This record gives sequence, C-alpha cells and structure tokens, in this order.
Amino acid sequence: MLKAILFDCDGVIADSEGLHLSLFQQLLEELGVRLTKEQYYASYLAMDDKACFRTALKDNGKPVSEEQIQELVGRKTALYKQAASRNLVIFPGVVEFVMAAAQKYPLAVASGALKEEVLLMVDTAGLRQYFDVFVAAEDVTRGKPAPDAYLKAMELLNRACPGKDIRPADCLVVEDSKHGIASAHAAGMKCLAVCTSYPVEALSAADKIVPYLTAAKLSDLEALFRA
Repeated sequence: MLKAILFDCDGVIADSEGLHLSLFQQLLEELGVRLTKEQYYASYLAMDDKACFRTALKDNGKPVSEEQIQELVGRKTALYKQAASRNLVIFPGVVEFVMAAAQKYPLAVASGALKEEVLLMVDTAGLRQYFDVFVAAEDVTRGKPAPDAYLKAMELLNRACPGKDIRPADCLVVEDSKHGIASAHAAGMKCLAVCTSYPVEALSAADKIVPYLTAAKLSDLEALFRA
C-alpha cells in the first residue's frame, strides 16, 4: 500500500530545467564546449552539477580536475541563486497536490540539485513545512539514475516517522525525466511522471503519466498500489 510520496524538484516543483541548461551552456562555453538543448535533454538532465560538468568536459575531450569541477559548481550555484530568486516559476497544481498529499502521507524531496537550491524552490512555493525530509546532491555519492537519493530519502522518512515501516514498494516517486524514472524503479518504487520536460512518449517507463500535477488524483495513485 502507498505509505510515502517522494518528489524530484527541478522540473517537478519548479520550472527550472531551462535555467539550469542556460547556466551550464554559459560556463561550458567559456571552456570551448558547446552544449545544445538536445544534448542536455538526451543525456545530462537529472545529473547533479558535478556529474554534468564532468561528463560534458570528458565527452568533449577536455581535461578535468576536481578543483575545476568544484569551481564550476560554485559559480553555477551563485548564478542560479541570483536568477532563481527573481523569476522562479512554480508549476500549476504543485502547491495543491503537495498540501493534499501531506494530509495523508509523509513527504520527501530527493533531488540532484544542491540543498540550498532545493530549499530555495520549496520556499518559493511556500511548501517547506509540508516535507519531512530533504535529500540533495551532497547527501549521496551517486546521482540519478542510481537509486541512492530515493533510498536515502526513504531511510530518513523511516527515522522521521517511527512506526510507519516504509519500504520501497510502499513509495511513489514524482519525476519529470527518464533518468529520474530509472532511479525510482532501481530503488524498487513506483513512479508518476509529469510531462514538463519530456513528451509523454519519452516517459513511457513510468507507472502513470500526467501533463501536470493538476491532473493527478491521490485516489488514482493509491490504486497503483492495489493492482
């Protein structure tokens, strides 16, 4: 049965994937690497910042050092905070869905973004108090599509909600990307996909697909766990 709902952040709560892309493009361009929108959505979206920079540089035959990666991540974070604080857009239906879900289930965020970026998003939406747990890039060793973030979030939910005995089969993940769906399934969890970053056909591996969370009903999602 459904016992907990775990959310990705970028592309699920906030319309921020385009901003991340533009910042990756800006910083990689300085190093002679051109990252197209098509490449980003095909291969890099859902990676954490370190993995994205590291992979893009290696894919283009550029030398990579951990010092360089740390510098790039730091610069991108500063630029993101400046831009997001001015014009971050929360997707339709997110606030209503989270508030309704929180009345029945423990909620967590499990994101590849840095913690301060995650908190900026949920604070912009006015939703921080509805989440029991936040897992971000710095909390796990492996990013998506590895299952680490969702398994860590489940572990922390069990600590935060003693007696719930939440297991992977009891969890629903809300995602927007192919890598995110793979991460949820690798963790043994069901996945609801929203078509905010990819067309419906690209998300066919999800257990249920909706255009936005405005179209998601808790009763329909609970039915997935009775099938």
